[in-house]
Amino acid sequence: MYVSKKSKNISLATGLALAVGVVAPASATLNSGVATAFTSLQTDGLALVDLAWPVVTALTVAFIIIGLFKKAAAKAV
Repeated sequence: MYVSKKSKNISLATGLALAVGVVAPASATLNSGVATAFTSLQTDGLALVDLAWPVVTALTVAFIIIGLFKKAAAKAV
């Protein structure tokens, strides 16, 4: 079934508008315990991201070194 790009955009915009319309009032009525839990979750998530950066950096450097090694080995043969 073919759906035109224009109708996809309209349905996407409608879905986003409905989601915002439902989420905004719901988040306004959160009690303090839920707000504290979300703040704690955000803090833990940011801590995990901080822990992941050294690993990502090390992997990136390792792949660059492997690529350079492959180039050098190909020229040597």
